This record gives sequence, structure tokens and C-alpha cells, in this order.
Amino acid sequence: MATIVITGASKGIGFETALALAHAGHRVVAVARSGHGLEKLQETALKRSPDMQILPSVFDIVHGDYEREFRPFLEEKLGQVDILINNAGSLINRPFENTSPDDFSAMLEGNLLGHVRMIQQLLPLMPRDGHIVNIGSMGGFQGSVKFPGLAAYSASKAALHVLTECLAMELESKAIKINCLALGSAQTEMLAQAFPQFESPITAHEMGAYIAQFALTGHRLFNGKILPVAVTTP
Repeated sequence: MATIVITGASKGIGFETALALAHAGHRVVAVARSGHGLEKLQETALKRSPDMQILPSVFDIVHGDYEREFRPFLEEKLGQVDILINNAGSLINRPFENTSPDDFSAMLEGNLLGHVRMIQQLLPLMPRDGHIVNIGSMGGFQGSVKFPGLAAYSASKAALHVLTECLAMELESKAIKINCLALGSAQTEMLAQAFPQFESPITAHEMGAYIAQFALTGHRLFNGKILPVAVTTP
């Protein structure tokens, strides 16, 4: 049984990934800002099986106090973290000329710096052969089709991709692997925000199941890789 921390677990792909991992018998720390969403996650898990282990943690990965609010919770209740899935993120859909520097800062905070903070805090709790999975986007994948209105979002995801490549080298001595899944479309609230008229052929449940399996096994074959996971873009 692995102990897994996943951020952005209150809805969408993070919600479904958490359920898939708990259903497979693993202990899941589900992190999100929405307490209501985490309550729904726990209720859904209990309906499926009373044995599913989901520990909710209402926490803001960008502005939260890791030393006082988050690390003590993990150290006291878990001891170590085998897998970290950095799934939390946000999106601004706005023409570039109307996108302010503050908008770009917000995207970098939510889609990059929050994950930087989480990785730095959890590294001391991760054993050798641990796995960090960053959830990127085809919007930030080099050479992919780009779309109007998503410049700030795509740039922030591209930064997360490069961070993954950099940390693969830095974490080599610790034998901790890190990879990034550049997701294409899956039917979520965020997709509807970016492309209101588009319906993805991939459900959040299907994408969550794939991410769960990759988090458990992908580090056996990959390290420092940015892997496109897309049937369509969007």
C-alpha cells in the first residue's frame, strides 16, 4: 500500500484520480481549497467501499502555511509520502491584450509556484524510489497547437514542464523519479471554461484512471519526461 498526496482533488480529474487510487487499496491524502468538494469526495468513496482510505486536507498550496498547517499533519499521521501528484491548477481565458501582468502572476503562482512549494516540503518525507507526477497540459507542450486566450495558462504549464526536466537531474542522488503528463482534453469544468462549445471524447473518470496507474508504475520506465496524453487538442 502506497501513501499518495494529490492536490486539486475536490473536482474533475483530481477527484477521479483520488478515487481510483483509493479503490486500488492505497492511502490517499486529498488536498484542495474546497472543503465541500473534499466532503463530496469522501462521501463518494464511502458509497463505493467503506475500506477506501481518503484523508481530506483543506489547504491552499500557494498561500498556505506548510510548516504549521500541512507538514505536521503528514508527519504525525503518515510518516512518509511515496507518491506526490501535483494536479491543482487554474485557468484564465482572456485575449492577450487584455491579460494583465497580475493575470500572468496568478497563473504562475497556481500552476507552478504552488507545486514548487509542495515538492520542497514533501521531499524530506519521500523514500528512495518515490515518484512525483506533475500534471501539465498540451497547451504548454512544445510544438503543440496553441489557442487564443490561453497565453498565460499555457506559459505557466510550459514552465512546469521544464521544472520537471530540471528536477529529474537534481533528484537523481535521492533516487526519486519525477515525470509530467501533458494532458489533452478531458471533460471537466476547466475544459468548459477554456472551450465552452467543445465536448471531449475523454471523461474525467477515464483520465483519472490513467493518471492513477501512471503514478503507481510510470517511474519504472520514465524519469524527467514530458509525456503527451491526448486524443484531441483541445
